[in-house]
Amino acid sequence: MGLGEPDDAAVYRLDDSRALIQTTDFFTPIVDDPWIYGAIAAANAMSDVYAMGGEVLLALNIAGFPEEVEGTVVAQVLGGGAAKVREAGGVVAGGHTVTNPEPFYGLSVTGMVHPERIMRKGGARPGERLFLTKPLGTGIITTAAKLTGPAEGRAHRMARRAQGKPDLDPAHLEAAVLSMTRLSRDAARAAQEAGVQGATDVTGFGLLGHAAEMALASQRERGAGLVIRAEDVPHLPGTMDYIRAGYLTRGHQRNPEHYGRWVHFAPGVAPERRILLWEAETSGGLLLSVPSDRVEAFRQACAQRGQACWEIGEVIEGEGVQVI
Repeated sequence: MGLGEPDDAAVYRLDDSRALIQTTDFFTPIVDDPWIYGAIAAANAMSDVYAMGGEVLLALNIAGFPEEVEGTVVAQVLGGGAAKVREAGGVVAGGHTVTNPEPFYGLSVTGMVHPERIMRKGGARPGERLFLTKPLGTGIITTAAKLTGPAEGRAHRMARRAQGKPDLDPAHLEAAVLSMTRLSRDAARAAQEAGVQGATDVTGFGLLGHAAEMALASQRERGAGLVIRAEDVPHLPGTMDYIRAGYLTRGHQRNPEHYGRWVHFAPGVAPERRILLWEAETSGGLLLSVPSDRVEAFRQACAQRGQACWEIGEVIEGEGVQVI
């Protein structure tokens, strides 16, 4: 893909029919259960391979834990990650672990793709339609879980409830976990069937940060910009209530500081919706630019795999991201 502006992963051509995809990602725990944490981190790391249109071959663990963490806990984290890699059709072939004051875990992932079927941030073309394959809200809901969980002090709990701020609904966290642990493999395969060339995955920079990167790359290559319809963007149950309660990550401030110059909101977009679109996601879905004459084929390919998809906008001639 060149050594200029970065894409979601590095790609190295082996020959006319094979190219390697290489990526890495890791982060600190966002849920209490170590197995689920490992599964989420692995699914998140592999999503960059799917964003490039590839399939996972193998992975290496990248991990750090404090000395006092029991070996059984470490084993559960690694076990959750290994299970997700197996589900993807790959293998964990080793890795490296260090002692660290705060736990972290992730993967270095190797995938494979045909060189002529690579999906890229710069592949969006005017006239195509934008689809998202997972709802937003994982960062907000996991933050709500941290702020209202067992570790919360009694005084803080009383003050929060006096302000009318909601407790976390366990069903909302369960829905977020199911979303985060779902691989983007089916979404990527459906996109390949539909001839998609423009794609990225939605993670820490939020929907609008990653959309801005896609718009910038596509504008340089194809003179394209993006339009996103805020009300059409899906979100997990409870997300808007937690936004109103202030259960937010730093992403809703940092992401617009970095990408805000390329994003323009229509006056009618509500403040809560703006936060939703800027907030950080973990193991989010794919943002895909689907050719207009292949939209129905894409929908059918998703339906056949039990893969949800939402149409949230379109690609136009222009630049940047317009939110209406």
